[in-house]
Amino acid sequence: MKNVRLTVLLILLFPVLELNAQVPLLNSYPAAKAIIFLDFDGQNVSGTNWNMEGPLYCGPSNLNAAQITEIFNRVAEDYRPFNINVSTDSNAYKTAPIDRRMRVILTITSDWYGTAGGVAYTNSFTWGNNTPCFVFTALHKYNIKNIAEAASHEAGHTLGLRHQAVYDTSCRKISDYNSGTGSGIAGWAPIMGVGYYRNKTTWHYGPNPYGCANEQDDLAIITSEDNGFGYREDDNTATDFAAALKLNVDSTKLAADGLISTNTDTDLFQITMPARGLLQLQVEPYSIAPNEEGSNLDVKVELYNKNRKLINTYNPAELLSATIDTLLPSGTYYVAVSGTSNLFSSSYASLGAYTIRGAVPPAKALPSKAFPLKGAIVENSHRLNWLIDAAEPIKKQVLEFSKDGTLFLPLTNLSPDSRTYLHKTINATQYRLHITLENGQQYYSNTMALQSTTVAKPQLFTTFIHTDAVQVSSPATYNYAITNTTGQLVQKGQLQEGTSTIYMAGLKKGLYFISFENSSQRTVEKFIRQ
Repeated sequence: MKNVRLTVLLILLFPVLELNAQVPLLNSYPAAKAIIFLDFDGQNVSGTNWNMEGPLYCGPSNLNAAQITEIFNRVAEDYRPFNINVSTDSNAYKTAPIDRRMRVILTITSDWYGTAGGVAYTNSFTWGNNTPCFVFTALHKYNIKNIAEAASHEAGHTLGLRHQAVYDTSCRKISDYNSGTGSGIAGWAPIMGVGYYRNKTTWHYGPNPYGCANEQDDLAIITSEDNGFGYREDDNTATDFAAALKLNVDSTKLAADGLISTNTDTDLFQITMPARGLLQLQVEPYSIAPNEEGSNLDVKVELYNKNRKLINTYNPAELLSATIDTLLPSGTYYVAVSGTSNLFSSSYASLGAYTIRGAVPPAKALPSKAFPLKGAIVENSHRLNWLIDAAEPIKKQVLEFSKDGTLFLPLTNLSPDSRTYLHKTINATQYRLHITLENGQQYYSNTMALQSTTVAKPQLFTTFIHTDAVQVSSPATYNYAITNTTGQLVQKGQLQEGTSTIYMAGLKKGLYFISFENSSQRTVEKFIRQ
């Protein structure tokens, strides 16, 4: 017997805009048999579970081609890890297996149902009787992000998903809809909650509205045998360094496209440095606009030497992308790309497409001792000095700085004859010189690391916890609060100066965040209960 549970997504009422456009034909994965069909041009619905009172006429979406394309791209990225085609082509829907397809009707017509932003029957994806789900575009005020979030959300219901809810530490339900946490690029919410107000929206493992102990594993439900499709085939099957894909063979350019399809997926690449010089590599998650808008994947990049030993990990806390910008000797190196957690979300569904772009130096070797950079801390400032041994005159000198040794930014332009610089505001710990000669050749000095004099703060002894005790070293009295990845408070209290142990009985395995706050400072750390 079919599960005829209705699921709705609530929104606010807004005025109606009238607009029509030719629908572009788009497919995210044509090789897949299963399909989610985004229907923008109107539909007469009859003979389905919606037609208790007769046929329904659904007007078109009133969206233009650019808006339709953005909605498609957002929904396609949500379903990118799976062996399913997101399409705007009605012919692709018609030729798909009848019990492996879903029509999502995006329409201005909503008066037959009410004021919900969308509606779907749970588990209807496999019913085989063409019962669609709906997203009501006018009720979303034609907000493209919100319409796309609703489309992925309603399609998720048809695949068997309930809402992701929020409970407090006493198991009292706060909301049927988890609205996520955080702001900016890394701000996160679950697709099956309310994703309108966060940039990063993903599938989630969390409680549904029917009890705090009813943990819903979105990924497992979507890829279950009931729905008839699983994860997309891994695009990079290298499981060891020997099989790593070579990014450059006879070129200084580095380029590749990839997909992190599961939370255990790691893509391995080999890089050849033909000479000592700068490795510049940018790994960007798929986005629909600049500044990682609409990205689902939070990238972690690890750099290894030829002996497979880890050199560095690149995972900026405030960004979803990662950049390598470092001087290396000639030789073979390896790069590992995977999904990761951040301050607001776990690595559970940090999935999606990404691109690699970068460059290595040409075969001509750089002088290894031509530009020695040295430094010291003098009266709460960083004093830097250097020598230049070059036959060609100096055209330009730029002093660059980094707070983390990963991303270097210009600090100041120096005159060609400068050989010293005093940085009075210490907001950096590493420096290097970027030198351009009159003949156009460019070189980098060594990287100089100096101790930062930033304000002391509480520090965890380790970020990997194997017991119910968290040890902290604190320079003063701080209030602390521990939350999980959904923003639920786990425990709070106060630390005194010195070493403290925080006990939390029965702490479940997973990622947690601990914030420290006093009258002048607030910092956040993350730890993993193993």
